[in-house]
Amino acid sequence: MTRKIIVSIAIFLFVSKSTINPVPEISHKCSGDNCLFDEAVQLIKENEGWHTKNNYPYVGYGHKLTPKDTFNHNISKDFADKLLREDLLQKCAVFRKYGEDSLLLGVLAYNVGEYNILGNKNKSPSKLIKKLNAGNRDIRNEYISFCHHKKKQIPSIKRRRQREFELLYNK
Repeated sequence: MTRKIIVSIAIFLFVSKSTINPVPEISHKCSGDNCLFDEAVQLIKENEGWHTKNNYPYVGYGHKLTPKDTFNHNISKDFADKLLREDLLQKCAVFRKYGEDSLLLGVLAYNVGEYNILGNKNKSPSKLIKKLNAGNRDIRNEYISFCHHKKKQIPSIKRRRQREFELLYNK
């Protein structure tokens, strides 16, 4: 519970600071070695692996290059870690209204994109978001359902979702 509060505070601080500074400093407090945000970063690294020039437009641990980026796939692991943390904080900020679930949703969005969760003009919001918006946090099945590629369930992605949910969901 304390870890969830610390992560929520860190996300709040990032969001309020990011309106001033477009490239946020990464500052989140952890108690000892147990920082939920750091655990989420490690989980993403394990699942994303290292992206090379063959994975263009993705680099490092899954950062999608933008026209504003002044680098390519030739980046250090430290720089890739920084990119991952910045990207994940930005994803969490998108979901800040979901409070304790913002990190869980941010991790999911890092892999599938916010639009697949929130919807957009061409896509309806996911069942996951509809449940959360209705105040229902019984979302395990909906979260894990984000394990398909080309309409086929992928066992490794399902295992990833299960690990993410077990680590990051606050009951």
